[in-house]
Amino acid sequence: MYQTLEIEMQGKVATIWMNRPDVHNAFDEALIKELTAACQALDGDDAVRVVILAGRGKSFSAGADLNWMKRAANNSVEENMSDARGLAGMLRTLAEMKKPTIARVQGAALGGGTGLTAACDIAVASTKAVFATSEVKFGIIPSAISPYVVRAIGARQAYRYFQSAERIDALRARELGLVHEAVEPEALDAKVAEIVAALIQGGPLAQAAAKDLIRAVDNKPINDNVVEDTAHRIAHLRATPEAKDGIAAFLDKRQPSWLAE
Repeated sequence: MYQTLEIEMQGKVATIWMNRPDVHNAFDEALIKELTAACQALDGDDAVRVVILAGRGKSFSAGADLNWMKRAANNSVEENMSDARGLAGMLRTLAEMKKPTIARVQGAALGGGTGLTAACDIAVASTKAVFATSEVKFGIIPSAISPYVVRAIGARQAYRYFQSAERIDALRARELGLVHEAVEPEALDAKVAEIVAALIQGGPLAQAAAKDLIRAVDNKPINDNVVEDTAHRIAHLRATPEAKDGIAAFLDKRQPSWLAE
């Protein structure tokens, strides 16, 4: 189905492999379009519980394809707007998937690759991974990726790295909050599998609701509106068949329906 991706299914887990290793999985119009479509398809598949984003070859993603950027430099403002909207839409589609998402970062994740990492819910990096918001070196800015990177590392750190374009190693990325785990290369898949196993235990509707909850309360003052909204969310969720089954399963010392399937 895809020219730039491979989709690998293992049980309830789908791995999206960016498959342009000859250009370090840099993205162009085709990869952006296909990654958007793949995320939409997997998000609508009830058989899929967790989605992993990974890159074939030595790099996770080197960001924007240089040939694509060169073409863009010669395009009109309207054409550049279309490209920019496509990239922004792809990142948003990834970030707002209802399923838990994990970035498996084995190597370089530069520019847009850093953005892809930040757009996933969880990021696990090899100690060989390196990150950078390198756009200013090309006379541009990390515009499309900025909402996700700033959300991950905060505005204070973004002021430094958006302007300096310094390389960030995996351990520093963990300190900044860009990745959750930094492990030796040979332990990367085991750590991803460990997190997947934990995610599978949760109710799928509850996990989607949890993601929506975070977006609703993040950076909001704790006022009457926020308190009322959170009360509504838990009250409505408790009344769902999933929640009723989950609570009953705990009391009955049995597996909930989403694990018994």
